[in-house]
Formats: sequence, structure tokens, C-alpha cells
Amino acid sequence: QVHLVESGGGLVQAGGSLRLSCGASGDTFSRYTMGWFRQAPGKEREFVAGIRPSGGNTYYADSVKGRFTISRDNAKNTVYLQMNSLKPEDTAVYYCAAERWSGRWQPEEPYEYHYWGQGTQVTVSS
Repeated sequence: QVHLVESGGGLVQAGGSLRLSCGASGDTFSRYTMGWFRQAPGKEREFVAGIRPSGGNTYYADSVKGRFTISRDNAKNTVYLQMNSLKPEDTAVYYCAAERWSGRWQPEEPYEYHYWGQGTQVTVSS
């Protein structure tokens, strides 16, 4: 079992940057594929980015491609989401998610992940 804790959210002006972190504990982090999702008020949870256990493969939603970067440090049991050129429509609660690697990778599907953090609020003002 994996316990996830996000941090790094906050209030930023449009065009600014934030870096989210998600620390993991409870199992061998390098065995897990990780994802970031977000949920805005009144909207469904949506995929943002995913990364495979080794960090060699990443995948992004079209809405964030070129602006956000997912990375991981397996030595620190942490996954990051660097968010640049933020827009008001990026405002949401951001969640990290984890699933033990099984050989199949569908990072954009929330049902693929068993473990979720509590979320961190990101607010982008115009």
C-alpha cells in the first residue's frame, strides 16, 4: 500500500509557475506508475500527466502539453509537476495517483490507479 501527500499548491497570477510535489511512503516507489489529475468545481476529474516507474516515459493531456512537465526522483520517493505559463482554466484541486506497475500503461484512466493523495489547490488569477 502507498500513502501519497501532495504539496506546492497556491495562488499564482496567469503566466506564472508552480511546482507540485507528491511524496510517497509505504512501498517501493520505483515499482509504481504515477499520475497527476485535477478537478475543477463542478467538473469531472481529468487527467493531466503520467510517468512510468523508471521515469523514461511520460504522457500529457493536450491541454497542458508544452507547459507542464512531470518528473520523478525515485531516490526521494517523490513525483513532481512543474507548471509553467499557467492559465485561469488551470485552476483546480490537483491530485497525484499511484498504481503498481503491471506492464500495462493507460495513464489517462483514473480507474487504473488504486492510490490517491488528498489533493492540493491551485488557483490561477487573471
